[in-house]
Amino acid sequence: MLLLSAFLFNSPAEIIEGMISLTKAPSILVTDYMAVGNVGAAIFNSSLLMVIATLIAKKSKVDFNGPIIAAIFTIGGFALFGKNTYNVWPILLGVLIHAKIKGEKFSKFIIVAYFGTALGPLISQITFGYELPLAKAIFFANLAGLIVGLILPALGAHFVKFHQGFNLYNIGFTAGIVGTFFMALLRSLGFDNPRTLYLAEGYNRVLGIYLTIIFISMIILGYIFNNKSFSGYTSLVKRSGRAVTDFVVLDGFGLTLVNMGLVGFITMGYILAVGGQLNGPIIGGIYTVVGFGAFGKHSKNIIPIMIGVYLGALLNVWDVNAIGPLLAALFGTTLAPVAGEYGWKFGIVAGFMHMAMVMNVGGLHGGMNLYNNGFSGGIVAAILIPVIDAFMRKEESA
Repeated sequence: MLLLSAFLFNSPAEIIEGMISLTKAPSILVTDYMAVGNVGAAIFNSSLLMVIATLIAKKSKVDFNGPIIAAIFTIGGFALFGKNTYNVWPILLGVLIHAKIKGEKFSKFIIVAYFGTALGPLISQITFGYELPLAKAIFFANLAGLIVGLILPALGAHFVKFHQGFNLYNIGFTAGIVGTFFMALLRSLGFDNPRTLYLAEGYNRVLGIYLTIIFISMIILGYIFNNKSFSGYTSLVKRSGRAVTDFVVLDGFGLTLVNMGLVGFITMGYILAVGGQLNGPIIGGIYTVVGFGAFGKHSKNIIPIMIGVYLGALLNVWDVNAIGPLLAALFGTTLAPVAGEYGWKFGIVAGFMHMAMVMNVGGLHGGMNLYNNGFSGGIVAAILIPVIDAFMRKEESA
């Protein structure tokens, strides 16, 4: 449905032209494919990658549970501003080689592979951003992508201990560390990344209607799949969301779809309420939250984080409707388990801390890691959770 809907916005010729433009873009943060190409091309690129990811998962005989749904929607979201049909393949292939070396099935590492495409801009930037001879650029870019894919599974398994499952974007944190290493290496060789900000504006009405149709369809289908009932949703929102909380397994696919549609409306509503623009990065953020509506996020645990981010922007030097704070409000919900586990007050604190952190870590990886908020969220969780535990822990009786 999403793939075909691209032709509502642009003609086939325009979409092909736009696809060529966005595929050749360096794609570092923040590169809106709706601005670099056009709206139809961005939606087509996003939907095509979602279809490919779905088919690969089906071919690999993966259970379609919460994590895989979250991963596919995250790929689709970031394919509106950074992932494309050129830059994801080396990373996927690297993870496949990792699986072969380990003697394991690719399906065991498919979640890491999908989220690992966060470093797609590393491939695009080396290929198109440094004015290297094309053959040399393609070789070194794809070599870097293969290395990323080879090492991500081991690093991801290790770093989850760092934030104890309270940062849902674990591979985002891992990709931030890897991206920082590659950026340091590139800077040592005399290469650096420019500050990038390409954004589309003026599409709130049409894209708002477009998203509303998608979210309503999710809620209606979920209602039907849940025996024409919303029964059980109150139990779903009582879950903390801490990794691993798979709503598909725990609460059923129907209620999961309902939850996905609801968090979609909440996040879109926030953007419009504060005067933000619906464009590639923002819809990418909304898609990601919707995807994680199957894997840890729900209407109760994301709102405190968004309030905290809003207060963080309001009380500091950032405009609440600028692209950075808007993305922080959406992707900062990676810390939703903090609110789910410890209550809304600590959720607000986490969101406030995240707002300050995320605006300062992007320079470390030069925009190479699309999951910048996952990187920041890991740091915030690693700092905040031990402190909360220390003061909330009941003293043992003598």
